[in-house]
Amino acid sequence: MNDRPTLPEELLLLALDPVRGKPLCSGSVLDYGTAGAVLAELELQGRITEERGRVYVVNPLDPPDPLLAVFLRGLPPPGKSRFRAGRSAKRWVRLSGRHAKGLYLDALVERGILRRETRRFLGLVPYHRHPAGPRDLSAPIRESFAAAGAAGFPDRRDRLLAALAAAVELPSVVRRGERRNRSAMRELARSEWPALAVHHNVIKDRSGQNAG
Repeated sequence: MNDRPTLPEELLLLALDPVRGKPLCSGSVLDYGTAGAVLAELELQGRITEERGRVYVVNPLDPPDPLLAVFLRGLPPPGKSRFRAGRSAKRWVRLSGRHAKGLYLDALVERGILRRETRRFLGLVPYHRHPAGPRDLSAPIRESFAAAGAAGFPDRRDRLLAALAAAVELPSVVRRGERRNRSAMRELARSEWPALAVHHNVIKDRSGQNAG
């Protein structure tokens, strides 16, 4: 596929039902997943690195993608000392999730890849759905993802996307009722640090709900 979308865009297009526009996972979980995908894309482009759960900028020059540039500028610039420098990946994912998802959804709508439909819960509270737009890319992305999965995700980029999809528990990756599959997908989510940061926040929220 030419001019491949960024990892945050690919994850969103995998996670949204192209007909109904509804997320196939929890909305808050998808917030975390989008933020984790931003970190994964920045790492792939050589802009950041990670050590012991902290994110460090190694190349502060703006990436070509304007949204990635916004998020890169929001991370601490590289300095001479690494003592307590950088930013906690888990905390960054938690604080940046909703903002990241909103910006990328806006960009996908603007480019005609998604449409935005506004509805009202109980006729009062507005909310949005994002079905496929006239420039729908969801089908080729799903086909590419399935092909990569059949090959065992040999490419790092594909493996990062799979790990993020596992972290947000997309049904196409984590099949309900299959314990062996779920265990393997948990291991996949923990195998890549951006997905692990997402997984940590998902588990934290779930633990809080159970405690409540």
